[in-house]
Amino acid sequence: MSADQITFREFLLSQRSQHKLDKDLIFLMEDIATSCRIISHQIRGGAFAGRLGATTSTNVQGETQKQLDVIANDVFVRHCSNCGRVAALVSEEVDEVYWLKDKPEAGDYLVYFDPLDGSSNLDVNLSVGSIFSISQLPTAIDATDDRSVLRVGAEQISAGYSVYGPSTALVITTGNGVHGFTHQQGTGEFRLTFPDMTILEATSEFAINASRYTLWDQPVKRYFDECIRGKDGPREKTFNMRWTASMVAEVHRILIRGGVFLYPRDAGNNADGGKLRLMYEANPMALIVEQAGGFASTGIERILDVQPNSHHQRVPVILGSKEEVAVLERYHRES
Repeated sequence: MSADQITFREFLLSQRSQHKLDKDLIFLMEDIATSCRIISHQIRGGAFAGRLGATTSTNVQGETQKQLDVIANDVFVRHCSNCGRVAALVSEEVDEVYWLKDKPEAGDYLVYFDPLDGSSNLDVNLSVGSIFSISQLPTAIDATDDRSVLRVGAEQISAGYSVYGPSTALVITTGNGVHGFTHQQGTGEFRLTFPDMTILEATSEFAINASRYTLWDQPVKRYFDECIRGKDGPREKTFNMRWTASMVAEVHRILIRGGVFLYPRDAGNNADGGKLRLMYEANPMALIVEQAGGFASTGIERILDVQPNSHHQRVPVILGSKEEVAVLERYHRES
């Protein structure tokens, strides 16, 4: 059977036999894939249903919610609740941890998700996506305690994202490499189209929001200044700069053709610890990037080693090709 004939379920079943993937985890990941299919459909029909605009509410981050943010969150909650081993759901859009069990058991799943990343791009028809992560409780707990969801990223057993662009892609890792699937119109199946995705160690492309230049710390300014000087600068090569304001789109591009993505701590977000959320943005993307041969750092430490202190904690994010992340870490040490 060729790669493009393998469905998402068939792939997961093959992983179960090869890597002893838990059957309940397979069911949960299928529910997540279903959520992504539904959200993709809602987005594609959003203009007809008048759902591309903002609501009158804000989320826990203080950000104005799009109607599709709320819809996507409800879809994830509804479908991820199907699995009897899910103890809790942690969403970007909701302040509280959503506990599904009164007395969670050892091995129960914790599901973290950003239901619609990059939703500010909806009204201009650019790519948006969903990000998810799955961890497990190491021991049973007698009562629901929000501190129990504060798991270090290295403990994740699975992570992934879906990107809603010209086609709908689903990219996952279960700790055995990174694999990409494409939604096939008509059948409704996700089929394996990008097996064993890897990130080139070297790159000449970086993604950062240059409008924040005056807010950056010196190490980031140094990196940016050297890159844009091209062949005549200290890096002695020409770099391309990209920015789409959608983390899933940025990471997907890095997986396909290499690169490095930066959303550093700066004078504008320093009080919050950074911009991107650790548990349902940075951690899952860091696991995917590392599984694909790249690296993910705060500039100071490996993202997957950060000990969380809140389920909505923010951190600086630098991830992608190893060589560029190493350069940025060195600049931070030297500053």
